Amino acid sequence: MNKFLTKNYDEIILMSKKICKGSSESEDVAHFAIAHFMEHERGQELVDSNRAMNFLSGIMWRSFNSSTSQYHTLYRQKGRVHSLKPDANNFTDNDYVDYIQNHGNRKANHMEVEEYNHDQDKMIAVIQGILEDMSADTKEQWFRACLFQMYVDNPNYSDIARTVNIPRTSIRRAVDEAKEHIRLTLKNMNLDYEL
Repeated sequence: MNKFLTKNYDEIILMSKKICKGSSESEDVAHFAIAHFMEHERGQELVDSNRAMNFLSGIMWRSFNSSTSQYHTLYRQKGRVHSLKPDANNFTDNDYVDYIQNHGNRKANHMEVEEYNHDQDKMIAVIQGILEDMSADTKEQWFRACLFQMYVDNPNYSDIARTVNIPRTSIRRAVDEAKEHIRLTLKNMNLDYEL
């Protein structure tokens, strides 16, 4: 595996720049993908079967484009301060009146904060792992995983069809097959989650 990474490092960085469309994050995304790949239990198997670059491209694409990716959670949201509703810094007297009328009689210093859902976050991480395994499995599974991730980011088959130049019916079928695969995998893990 180390030999593969050393030999293909420049190509991996270039691939990340293309996937990230020249973003300043491209090297970070590439290094995140490499680290994730090195820790993957089937990493050497992927190298031996010449599927490592496909696997790495899948990790990079999801990491850069998905707001639910592990990369996004770890690096883009790290240290992020979530604002209260409404924005306490720009809260005028008129805003207070509107807020009270729309949200009941609450005290001025009692703002609503969304509660973090740990179970949902854990389930998302499990599903991301399933998608990564799909990406490393076969070309068909990689295809399904990529289209499913695109669907999660934008659940509009027409938009996806225009982006990837694939018929909507093929995209819908691939997304449905990915959902079914994820459901069955979760069921085998004794986990129940509605997609």
